[in-house]
Amino acid sequence: MASVFHYFLLVLVFLDTHAAQPFCLPGCTCSEESFGRTLQCTSVSLGKIPGNLSEEFKQVRIENSPLFEMPQGSFINMSTLEYLWLNFNNISVIHLGALEHLPELRELRLEGNKLCSVPWTAFRATPLLRVLDLKRNKIDALPELALQFLFSLTYLDLSSNRLTVVSKSVFLNWPAYQKCRQPDCGAEILSSLVVALHDNPWVCDCRLRGLVQFVKSITLPVILVNSYLICQGPLSKAGQLFHETELSACMKPQISTPSANITIRVGQNVILRCLAQASPSPSIAWTYPLSMWREFDVLTSSTGEDTALSELAIPAAHLVDSGNYTCMASNSIGKSTLVISLHVQPAQALHAPDSLSIPSEGNAYIDLRVVKQTVHGILLEWLAVADTSKEEWFTLYIASDEAFRKEVVHIGPGINTYAVDDLLPGTKYEACLSLEGQPPHQGQCVAFVTGRDAGGLEARERLLHVTVVLCVVLLAVPVGAYAWAAQGPCSCSKWVLRCCLHRRKAPSCPPAAPQSRDDSFREHPAVCDDGEGHIDTEGDKEKEGTEDNS
Repeated sequence: MASVFHYFLLVLVFLDTHAAQPFCLPGCTCSEESFGRTLQCTSVSLGKIPGNLSEEFKQVRIENSPLFEMPQGSFINMSTLEYLWLNFNNISVIHLGALEHLPELRELRLEGNKLCSVPWTAFRATPLLRVLDLKRNKIDALPELALQFLFSLTYLDLSSNRLTVVSKSVFLNWPAYQKCRQPDCGAEILSSLVVALHDNPWVCDCRLRGLVQFVKSITLPVILVNSYLICQGPLSKAGQLFHETELSACMKPQISTPSANITIRVGQNVILRCLAQASPSPSIAWTYPLSMWREFDVLTSSTGEDTALSELAIPAAHLVDSGNYTCMASNSIGKSTLVISLHVQPAQALHAPDSLSIPSEGNAYIDLRVVKQTVHGILLEWLAVADTSKEEWFTLYIASDEAFRKEVVHIGPGINTYAVDDLLPGTKYEACLSLEGQPPHQGQCVAFVTGRDAGGLEARERLLHVTVVLCVVLLAVPVGAYAWAAQGPCSCSKWVLRCCLHRRKAPSCPPAAPQSRDDSFREHPAVCDDGEGHIDTEGDKEKEGTEDNS
């Protein structure tokens, strides 16, 4: 009885010890540290943050795992968690409520992930957070109020991201910075605000002026991990240190031009120029009435640090090119516009005194395009303007050598469309537009091929397929019959021949030759599905009769 009782006590002790063992995820390690219990999962295939983590953990480290997001309520049972390390995963999204239920969190490390942005308002739930490590991500922007809810933050690492421009207001709105600028701030706190901003592609233009000034004048309470911040753009500033560069204030573009009113003759070349000064450097675009039809080359170059020159070249101007050309320069501060008026006058024929004036052959600007094309139709669109003061009519030709068809339409100048919907499929056509009474010149025609009829192609393909199969079958039957007959004895061969002659008397397919007899068809046998390839001639009939009498 005593031995049974002793054994029962051992079982109870074992069960109590086993039940007292703390929980740990498979593939992970758990340990006791000075600050509490730690869970470490390295290179473990975790697709998401486990939802059954124990509340007793003070530190959680999940690294080198395929985690791709931090969803809402990820740590609902971990209100005492103080250190969360999620380095070198694939996290690209942090949901707004991901940090809820972590009021004791003091350190968040997300190095080496794929974050492009951070929901900064999510840090309302972590008022005690002191360390935020976001280096080696893809963050490209910081809102001015990004740090407003990080009341206790003293270490911020944004190095090796994609930041190009950051306002100094980001740090002026930092609660810890504001607090330490007060007269009663202690020296111990003054030395604890650490920021890392190096290894970012900084664009040193006027938008970065505030941050550059902030970095130059930085003293306690802010300490830069690496104070050698380098400009990567623009080209005039590339490679310069923040401490070496001088940036001007931002300004809206100011535009000027050598001439805002230009008059030329038809056929002359002209260049419209637009000079814009702005900071940051402006982008320049041109607009004019017929920009969809008349595309001109535009060359934009930088003539100074904050100056850009744009040139629009019009070769061999037509009357249609007359109008207002608007140059628009814009940057992040604003935009400005300038209008240049171009007047194209018709060319006048020069003649000697006391001589008869001979009218020159009419000329016109014509741009003909195919807008839509179908199996049986085409939709044409064109711009046609005569280079004369009087109104001219135009002639549209649509012709094809294959279809033996020619369509002629007389239409006035301007922008027009014309549709034809009874063309032959798979046929080449040519459409030309010219002044009425004149043949079309080079560049006034467009060739096109109508689409193929899919239904007709499918029908022809099926017919070809059936024909090939029938040919294979009909060619294979005589060969088999011949081989079988040749291997048999003579009596069997005679029997087969008699059977074949009997079958030939009633062919199961119509004759291949036409009903009207012609000598040209005598040498070609009719192909039937009886498998024979001869023709019943007079000699064959006599031979058949002789064999029957025998």
